[in-house]
Amino acid sequence: MTRMILTAATALALFAGGQAAAMQKLPDGTTAEERANTARLNAEQQAKAKAEQDAYQVQVAAAAQQEAAAQATFAEETAAYEAEKARVAAMGAEERQKWEADVAACKAGDATRCAPPPAKPKN
Repeated sequence: MTRMILTAATALALFAGGQAAAMQKLPDGTTAEERANTARLNAEQQAKAKAEQDAYQVQVAAAAQQEAAAQATFAEETAAYEAEKARVAAMGAEERQKWEADVAACKAGDATRCAPPPAKPKN
């Protein structure tokens, strides 16, 4: 029985010593438990910051992709507009040349190329 009491007392002393060691202040004034908590909180904060940074990078990439698509669409629409503008200008120039040729032929005596006389208004 004495041996049992002695064993229990030793175990209790070791347990109390372990808790005392955990509560013992380190040279900087903190305890091992405080350092462990600080390390855990720092790790959590670092993980949160990494997740936020990753989400931000995804947003930046999406915005860049959207901007590139908008620029490509603008370039395509501008090219189509310029092509249509050139087509209409060429058509107008062709019609003007035909008209000038008709006027020149009419003045040279080709009545088939002259414009019909204006209709007289009815009174």
